[in-house]
Amino acid sequence: MTQFRLRPTKIALLCAVALPALMALAPVSAKTLVYCSEGSPENFYPAINTTGTSFDANEQIYDNLVDFERGGTSLVPNLATKWTISKDGLEYTFHLRKGVKWHSNKNFTATRDFNADDILFMFERQWKENDPYFKVTSQNHAYFGDMGMPKLLKSVDKVDDYTIKITLNQPEAPFLSNLAMQFAGVQSKEYAIAMLKAGTPEKIDQEPLGTGPFQMVQYQKDALIRYKAFDKYWGGKAKIDDLIFAITPDASVRWAKLQKGECHVMPYPNPADLDAIRKDANVTVLEQPGLNVGYLAYNTQKKPFDDVRVRKAINMSIDKKAIVSAVYLSTGVPATNPIPPTQWSYNKAVKDDAFNPAEAKKLLAAAGYPNGFTTDLWAMPVQRPYNPNAKRIAELMQADLAKVGVKAEIKSFEWGEYRKRMQNGEHQMGMLGWTGDNGDPDNFLNTLLGCSSAKNNGSNVAKFCYQPFEDLVQKAKVVSNPAERTKLYEKAQVIFKEQAPWFTIAHAVQIKPIRKEVIDFKLSPFGRHTFYGVDMK
Repeated sequence: MTQFRLRPTKIALLCAVALPALMALAPVSAKTLVYCSEGSPENFYPAINTTGTSFDANEQIYDNLVDFERGGTSLVPNLATKWTISKDGLEYTFHLRKGVKWHSNKNFTATRDFNADDILFMFERQWKENDPYFKVTSQNHAYFGDMGMPKLLKSVDKVDDYTIKITLNQPEAPFLSNLAMQFAGVQSKEYAIAMLKAGTPEKIDQEPLGTGPFQMVQYQKDALIRYKAFDKYWGGKAKIDDLIFAITPDASVRWAKLQKGECHVMPYPNPADLDAIRKDANVTVLEQPGLNVGYLAYNTQKKPFDDVRVRKAINMSIDKKAIVSAVYLSTGVPATNPIPPTQWSYNKAVKDDAFNPAEAKKLLAAAGYPNGFTTDLWAMPVQRPYNPNAKRIAELMQADLAKVGVKAEIKSFEWGEYRKRMQNGEHQMGMLGWTGDNGDPDNFLNTLLGCSSAKNNGSNVAKFCYQPFEDLVQKAKVVSNPAERTKLYEKAQVIFKEQAPWFTIAHAVQIKPIRKEVIDFKLSPFGRHTFYGVDMK
């Protein structure tokens, strides 16, 4: 693994021993921040990703129409300076920022500023199957489909170069917040046209150009991503000059690098390392409740998990408290519902399935499996914000299941492959999780458990499509009154628990160790890592 060491001098210098090519690119007076990221991004096209590793890599490059305030959930202007919404909630008119510049690279230099054509391209690339970019890189536009955007959108119209009007087929309570999510990151239509003419359309996703605060300079898979501050950024040049993602999958190695000053910010520390991290005089530990959930999804379209009795039996066979205690230590709480307790509309009245192997055996017998059965059990190969060690959890689950006659074979794949295969429904049981993207319950209950997400190989890896649940969640989307929406979501959580498409594992605390020379890094409620606004001593 490539090593970075930052020597304590009056200025932050990037050591050239390991990466001489990097030094050639860095002015000696540059402020350099190194982020020890946990994995490689799948690509640099935000609309086909649903993982934090890809979101973090793209977060620096692209802007959206609207954004969340740094460290919060309130919406603020971004590429749109203001907007109006019609009284019936169907028409959104966005007034766009003028004078916004694009990044450039060896293949392309923009001849115009950002305008409405780029917003049209962002939507149509995901929406219109006849768009030449619809299938470039991937046609699985996960979020766009999961949220039912193809049905929701009636039209996206360019009023003039700096005005866009979006018309919906029905009101959508979380629509504006959804536009601050990564799938709506804006790419250059002019760059897309140029690369299409050159016969290399995929380059816009491999060599990305955005309007964001940092421009990507270099990417070496499983080693590093290097960014530089974009001098012409509309919001003003970033305070740090060079941003490096040192890709470091092992949490203990990340901690070792942070101790030595080889990186400045690290995600997802090993729970076992936390005592030592908190005692380090050079490190500050930021923490807050996580807007997340880790879970084991049952493929409800495959036997034996198409039978709710089997799903309930497995839920009762696994000792959840023991798993959370052994793996999360002090960094997680057992999960009952598919949304975290910090999410509004959380139903406190729902009771978790009891750990009861004897009762589980009776249910399995009633379902036709008196001697148990054989299944797979998929475990993620990487640490995630909602799961510090999926392999260890799988081993504990495997031991519990053996006691009720269920033989589980643990499987795993490379992270991008793992996600793709689970979305395709190749598993019987598989672990995944979610960190909320917009502060709305719809982002969990519809995106992860809605019918359109199940049918489109989206994020509903349980392939759960249950009409009483679906009716409540879809009705909640079109209601604007928060109290009424809360009642609908509370009922949906009751049905979720009855139908048991998941074994809910835990909600993890968001913990971020950073070195004390880092100034004004803010925790994101959505688990994002945003470096615009951050400074270095």
